[in-house]
Amino acid sequence: MPWEAPLIPTPIQQVLSTIQKHQVQALLMGGQACVFYGAAQFSKDVDFLLLASEENFTGLRSALRELGAERIAVPPFDPAALARGHAVHFRCPSGETKGLRIDVMTRLRDLPPFEVLWERRTTITVEGGAEISLLSVEDLVSAKKTQRDKDWPMIGALVEGHYMATGGEPNRERARFWLLESRTPERLLELVQRFPAEKEQLVIRRPLLALAVASDLPRLREALDAEVRAEQDKDRAYWEPLKREMEAFRRAERGRE
Repeated sequence: MPWEAPLIPTPIQQVLSTIQKHQVQALLMGGQACVFYGAAQFSKDVDFLLLASEENFTGLRSALRELGAERIAVPPFDPAALARGHAVHFRCPSGETKGLRIDVMTRLRDLPPFEVLWERRTTITVEGGAEISLLSVEDLVSAKKTQRDKDWPMIGALVEGHYMATGGEPNRERARFWLLESRTPERLLELVQRFPAEKEQLVIRRPLLALAVASDLPRLREALDAEVRAEQDKDRAYWEPLKREMEAFRRAERGRE
């Protein structure tokens, strides 16, 4: 799917080009990926999903050294911690990238392994000819279903942007994505009328589609809010044991000081 690359601030471009220079197999995600899809403002964070391999970790370490990036919090840069779902955080201390944070992960909640996500990635060519690999918009929407309230308007913007960009060329996969992920009652009312066959297949999976068919806007808004709360609860449950591990990491680091 074509996406127009935005003008990239120099610090972000430097991080992306350094990652590419060291042949790190990584997918851009988080807020910066949302920027490429037209759904967010630039931030001082760059988030990557990595292929978990020793060669890839070696390339990442080389890229971080070139950027002067330093780990700023627990956990340590440990493949075992990454495999359990932790993120490792770095910050660039000087130069054009001063203050920029780089977060890396190798696993995302409820998403398939990196190899699968890589096969369905979006690739964008930016100024200068460099290619940037992003989580697909569909996978990015899934990854943004967190306990943070600020992520949910971004999900709505991603889905709406996808619909505005490709709604004139619908196919079965796109219709299913819009029906499953659209966040506004008005858009859902349109979609169930436009794609009745796909709606019938998906109503068991997303029961609120029946409310859209009935044009029951008050109950549809309530059901959309309930979806958010349910996903937030799932995310909290997922992170609870990881938060306990983080406390153990902190105690261990304090013990070494």
